[in-house]
Amino acid sequence: MDNIIKISLLLDFYGQFLTPRQYEIMDLHYNNDYTLSEIAEQFNITRQGVYDNIKRGKTLLDQYEKKLGLIKKFIEQKEKAREVLECISGINKDLMPDNDKIKLECAEEKLLNLINEF
Repeated sequence: MDNIIKISLLLDFYGQFLTPRQYEIMDLHYNNDYTLSEIAEQFNITRQGVYDNIKRGKTLLDQYEKKLGLIKKFIEQKEKAREVLECISGINKDLMPDNDKIKLECAEEKLLNLINEF
């Protein structure tokens, strides 16, 4: 997984465990593509201060993931949903009653929405 995407996911799942300032700095850097200099100027701190905040924040986010594993579980559930969608998509709907076709298509749509949420 790309590092920026990984950090963005970690921020989505665990960002509220960071201090508001740490969260904002990391959000600006990873989700809004601000440079260290731009963030430093905005917070009136040094680039090194921004770097240190980001480094500490990444360490904390990684620790939360190691302990709680929410992203790992999320990815596993998404993969299982993809497998279920594959099974459902392979069902021959030609001989089904119309109400069953509608239910199956509804299930396919909901699974597809679930898979595409992130």
